[in-house]
Amino acid sequence: MSQGPITLEFWGWANGQEAVVKAFNAAHKDVQLKYTKVTDQLGTQKQLSNAVKAGNAPCLVQNTAEYVTSWVSQGALADITQYVKSKESAFNPGAWAGVQVQGKVYGVPTSSAPSFTIYRTDVFEKYGLEVPATWDDFIAAGEVLKKHGIKITNFAGEDPSVLEVLAMQAGARWYAIDGDAWRVNFRDKGSLQAAEVIQEIIDKDLNSKLSFADYAAVQRNFDSGGTVTRQISTWQMSGMVQNFTESLGDWALSPWPAFAGSAVRTPAGTNQSAGLNLVTEQCKHPEQAAEAALWLSTDPGAVKTMATPGTGSGVLPALKDSSAYTDVTISKELLGENYESAKKIVNDSLDTVNTDWTFGPNWTAMFTELQSQWGKVVSKELKVTELLTHMQKWTVDDLKSRGINVKG
Repeated sequence: MSQGPITLEFWGWANGQEAVVKAFNAAHKDVQLKYTKVTDQLGTQKQLSNAVKAGNAPCLVQNTAEYVTSWVSQGALADITQYVKSKESAFNPGAWAGVQVQGKVYGVPTSSAPSFTIYRTDVFEKYGLEVPATWDDFIAAGEVLKKHGIKITNFAGEDPSVLEVLAMQAGARWYAIDGDAWRVNFRDKGSLQAAEVIQEIIDKDLNSKLSFADYAAVQRNFDSGGTVTRQISTWQMSGMVQNFTESLGDWALSPWPAFAGSAVRTPAGTNQSAGLNLVTEQCKHPEQAAEAALWLSTDPGAVKTMATPGTGSGVLPALKDSSAYTDVTISKELLGENYESAKKIVNDSLDTVNTDWTFGPNWTAMFTELQSQWGKVVSKELKVTELLTHMQKWTVDDLKSRGINVKG
């Protein structure tokens, strides 16, 4: 006697997911998805933790790469390598790296976070500045702009992600798996390179210090020309378009500045735009969950729905070739005559991603501690190198307190 279709619970927060779940269910008779919209990225971690403890975790859950190792270390995720490994070539390397821990695959990437610089063309032209190719060029341009009361970038006191992504770009490895232990190193060459750049920007007062707690004020500052560059991804453009009234059409994209003597390299995305769907260990149908996750990330209709602002989140897909979707994830209104050239910048950035980065098993706790100290760096109470030294000891001690074998 037929038992009816398999139903898989799916938790997520991204715009457009309800529509793609409806499309999935219409296209499949034997497997159906039951969708629950959760609040956001952080809310998901709390709800998933409670569900895992209660033994009723969903089969599929939207997440981001920085949380994967933590969930694996807790035994919360299913190893689905055998079901999805053959599809690896369909995705770009940066996105695929986010679903792996020690060569095992625990989910399917849904979106990429191409990283690039966006800058005010009119301001750069007014002061005869070239687009910075290196961080040294970036600082030199910042010194010119400072003379005119303009900041080249913004460091929010509550957001240390600039240190994380510059370290990542420079090839740092805060965490690495070393045999049966975790190796921690916040003071490797890449971390110190990143620290040097950030410290010089702060010491020379080249940065604004606007908190994202007042998001509208930050956007007004960019719109009015108070700050004239950002290192961002595609999803952040929508906020600029929605809030700008003065500078629409005056922005252009360029690659991330490189470290002196190094090739252009961009960090893997570390925010909600670098997404994935994970399969939990408690799922009774991991193969079907893995196949559903693959469909959500590769079906042309589902991908277009999620990539298009309005119907979805306006994020670039995780596919090997996402060029067909680039034009809908960047804003012609914001970029004006620079729109066409921007497409190549976005697509090229996916080919220069540094994938040699591992998120440690206590990433959430570590990042919370990093946040608690970052404001002191921005206000010049603490040097970046001093913060790195503090994080080295704190992270090692925290891992040991959790009973995790650690070197460092």
